[in-house]
Amino acid sequence: MRVLITGGAGFIGSHLAEALLGAGHQVTVIDDLSTGSFDNIAHLKGQAGFRYTIDTIMNEPVLAELVDQCDAVYHLAAAVGVRLIVEAPVRTLETNVHGTEVVLKAAAKKQRIVVVASTSEVYGKSDAVPFREDGDIALGPTVKHRWAYACSKALDEFLALAYWKEKRLPVIIVRFFNTVGPRQTGRYGMVVPNFVRQALAGEPITVFGDGTQTRCFTYVGDVVGALTAVVTRAQAYGNVYNVGNTEEISITGLAERVKALTGSASPIVTIPYDQAYESGFEDMPRRVPDLTKIRELIGYQPRVSLDEILRLVIDYQRTH
Repeated sequence: MRVLITGGAGFIGSHLAEALLGAGHQVTVIDDLSTGSFDNIAHLKGQAGFRYTIDTIMNEPVLAELVDQCDAVYHLAAAVGVRLIVEAPVRTLETNVHGTEVVLKAAAKKQRIVVVASTSEVYGKSDAVPFREDGDIALGPTVKHRWAYACSKALDEFLALAYWKEKRLPVIIVRFFNTVGPRQTGRYGMVVPNFVRQALAGEPITVFGDGTQTRCFTYVGDVVGALTAVVTRAQAYGNVYNVGNTEEISITGLAERVKALTGSASPIVTIPYDQAYESGFEDMPRRVPDLTKIRELIGYQPRVSLDEILRLVIDYQRTH
């Protein structure tokens, strides 16, 4: 299969490219390196079946040519990370909404399969935990930029599903729940690489909010396994799937776990959201996926525990 990965030099995209090449597929990556890094794919350069283009997906002629030459598109290019969302709301909306529109339009001309990466953020402030794909979403007010990302990804989903309904474009939507692993950067507020970096440096481990909020962290290899499987299932077209883990931990508990596994003497300190991000910042207290639907589709079962994930991230940061 010939595969195009938008945002392929990013954290998840680079792992996906590596896995697809290992399975014998031809892989093309397009990335403007705004949040990704060439270092993530440098080891793939020169491998048979791999090529890359450093450009934005907004360059429609370039993107159209790449789509023409593939069988399936993994659309991972997006503005990511809470800090980027708060600090650059215009870029967040333009990249996510218009970028997805460009990809879908190009794919529709050739009826290519498109896997659209979405996020658990679309559930917003819903308290119907665990989150089901057909559950209601509850976003905060438009005056709080924090919800711009969730809204933009929800629009991506609506647009992709509209292309399926109206143009029969084979689209599959996957909602990621806190994907972590080697190569992930803490540059835009990702909590695990930030905690690990702080612990290894002996700096205070900074927990935003009161630390009671809980999350479920998923190993990037488990996510990649799901991505490579769903694209082969025609019954997945026009559907939305949660991809994550159900091992729930508080952010304070995560900080304590990182501190213990690194043997760090770093203190754990809490920083109010108003100081960490912006006045009036809101967060969701829990974020837990219902994995029934993806399990029934591909037999999905996350295999890597949180402690194993943290050890892999710690080892990666120690050697990089």
